[in-house]
Amino acid sequence: MKKIFVLSFISVGYFLQAQNLGNSPYATYGIGDVKYDNTIETASMGGISTAYVSDFTSSFNFANPANNANFELTSIKLEATNENNYFKTDYNNTKSNKHSTYLSNISLAFPLSSKVKMGLSYQPYSSKNYDILYTKTLEDGTIYSYNRFKGSGSLNTAQIALAYKVAQEFSVGLRANYYFGNLSDLDEFSTPNSELYNGYETTTNIKNFNFTLGANYQHLNTSTDKKLTIGATATFGNTSNMTTSYKNSTYFYTDASMETKSYESIIEQKQASSKNLLPLQASVGVGYGSENQWFASAQVDYKKGEDILYFGQPKQFQDSYRVSVGGWYLPNYNNFRNYFSRVVYRYGAFYEKGNLSINGQGELDPNGNSINKFGISAGVLLPFKNSSITRMSGLELGVELGKRGTLKNNLINQNYINFKIGFNFADRWFRKSLYN
Repeated sequence: MKKIFVLSFISVGYFLQAQNLGNSPYATYGIGDVKYDNTIETASMGGISTAYVSDFTSSFNFANPANNANFELTSIKLEATNENNYFKTDYNNTKSNKHSTYLSNISLAFPLSSKVKMGLSYQPYSSKNYDILYTKTLEDGTIYSYNRFKGSGSLNTAQIALAYKVAQEFSVGLRANYYFGNLSDLDEFSTPNSELYNGYETTTNIKNFNFTLGANYQHLNTSTDKKLTIGATATFGNTSNMTTSYKNSTYFYTDASMETKSYESIIEQKQASSKNLLPLQASVGVGYGSENQWFASAQVDYKKGEDILYFGQPKQFQDSYRVSVGGWYLPNYNNFRNYFSRVVYRYGAFYEKGNLSINGQGELDPNGNSINKFGISAGVLLPFKNSSITRMSGLELGVELGKRGTLKNNLINQNYINFKIGFNFADRWFRKSLYN
């Protein structure tokens, strides 16, 4: 059974890598539209994870690997996301919709001992999937030129996490993150009376490795069953092999779908390497709750700005931060007469000051408009019939509603609603029985 599952894990991971993920036009900048951390449990609670230690023995926290003191079972998670984006801009009063469904997470976690826990995870980290046509017209309505912006590709992450319980109230954890994938962007110019196209193409191959260090302190008042949790994480140690190729050329298309080029003439071609793919990130959180009844938490995430090459030109991402609040509520798990009393209800909200600052010409500019994001979320864990408080398996559902961007200076406002569904299968698997 172990061999069968490992092969299935690899096969699903290969499928995940080949997915075509939908996203925002803002994905044109940098490494695309970042998806991680998009687990249902985290997303349904507004993104809180740094000070979140599950009360149940079946949930492994990858975001802060130190938060797994209660984890005791072998857990297999499979999750999918359905994204629905609605875009609007004041430029020509344009509106558009975009929808996509993709496998968003697979993970395997298990305890190595009473103090050491381990997890493996595979997720899409970011993606580019946009195709925008900008038409420039003269005062008399005559079309002067076309600019086509097209992007594709995805960046995936494979992780291995270890948690160690140092003392009764203190734990530490370490997660190794490997990022890999290919991203491409095309800025193409043409005119109505010419079959010749001028394109500036950027192709990036990414292989990056870094670490996330986590710590957790949790105090449980045994007389009241109330608990206080404090957590922190830091991501560091960029070891990057990111190679970007730039090509400026002219060409013709030989097919109606405009995919096959012919008679390509290269004007300029160059290649560059970068080691600053994923900058320093840190988070701190605090939570308070009642054992097996409810929990609430607040969290602040920080990401350092970075310098990038955008179509061969040096640009800068801004420092960004995110404030999240959320938690969960379990009415009464011992009430077997009412199934919904045994359901875990999750809730959350967040505000994110983004790392993009864009001016009216669509260029990254520190004095431009900040592309921020906010949203609310909710979800449930529907336990299977044979689940118990110490063996919580079930169907997980989540929904997130939010807004990103602005209408200022003809930029794009993005409203979205994302649905998530997944299964958590948890049991005492892969362990030898003491008795025959």
